[in-house]
Amino acid sequence: MNTRPKLSFASDYLEGAHPRILQRLAETNMLKTAGYGLDEFSEAARQKIRAACQTPEADVFFFMGGTQTNAVMIGALLKPYQGVIAADSGHISLHEAGAIEAGGHKVLELPHRFGKINAETLSAYIQSYWQDENREHMVMPGLVYISQPTEYGTLYSLEELTKISEVCAAHHIALYLDGARLAYALASPANNVSLIDIARLCTTFYIGGTKCGTLFGEAAVIPQHNYIPHLFTIIKQRGALLAKGRIAGLQFDTLFSDNLYFEIGRSAIEATEIISARLQACGYKLAYPSPTNQLFIELEDARLKELSAQVEMSFWEKPDTSHTVVRLATSWATSADDVAALLKIMQAQH
Repeated sequence: MNTRPKLSFASDYLEGAHPRILQRLAETNMLKTAGYGLDEFSEAARQKIRAACQTPEADVFFFMGGTQTNAVMIGALLKPYQGVIAADSGHISLHEAGAIEAGGHKVLELPHRFGKINAETLSAYIQSYWQDENREHMVMPGLVYISQPTEYGTLYSLEELTKISEVCAAHHIALYLDGARLAYALASPANNVSLIDIARLCTTFYIGGTKCGTLFGEAAVIPQHNYIPHLFTIIKQRGALLAKGRIAGLQFDTLFSDNLYFEIGRSAIEATEIISARLQACGYKLAYPSPTNQLFIELEDARLKELSAQVEMSFWEKPDTSHTVVRLATSWATSADDVAALLKIMQAQH
């Protein structure tokens, strides 16, 4: 009987935390600090994030996870009668169990291409609302949501992000960027958008930690100080204020020391590139182009059943009745041995 655990490439938050973070958590474990993110570690993290973004007046708040961050921040940015525009493939559209709608705001979906919306479609949608004589009976678009990278592992270029930002500015609509996997975007050779660009072009955004080396935690950044008045209180109201806030703050203080956040995604990108090249060489079909840490492969269902006995992968979609698109995700912790073991299994099954 084979009792060997499955090899898992199902997601990029399966491991614990980067060793440097665990070390600092252990070193500071018995210190007594203020709560609710008012401690010295959280303030040090804020200062480092402000410096990395070149936004010295930015407000920075720490959250537990991505859905919580999106729900609180989007709710705080919108008026009661407004909704948020997102790609119909966006995380808030599909994989957050209606968290935005549960907060009283509609997700206004636009068609996507490999996870991205474009400025022209966005502009046309907003203009159509304002040209509609029945708009008072409709949900007003008040915010645009994008992610970097997208759900398909693709990247907005600086030109694309700039155009979307310009559309938002022209219509006085906020632009919010979900950076759950931002470290992998920043590490990709295909990327030309910096953290400084994001801070300049977006109204608010968050820097992902859960998928990028922390035990948990995301850092929401609002470049313009006090853009959302009383956000601390709103976070408390929504049950998102962590009493032991120093645990989140210390993790981001570590991530933004010695360029760790900007380097932590490189090994994941390199691992994905190796896997992609080797699998394509032996005949596997990529479903979508992805220059980050997510790899999408189209498999015959019979082959998927065989592979699933040895490798955990994420279901993505069914392009037809006999094929399935699955996702393989690497992370900062993916080792060369993990890559070799995966390739051995998949090459043997092809």
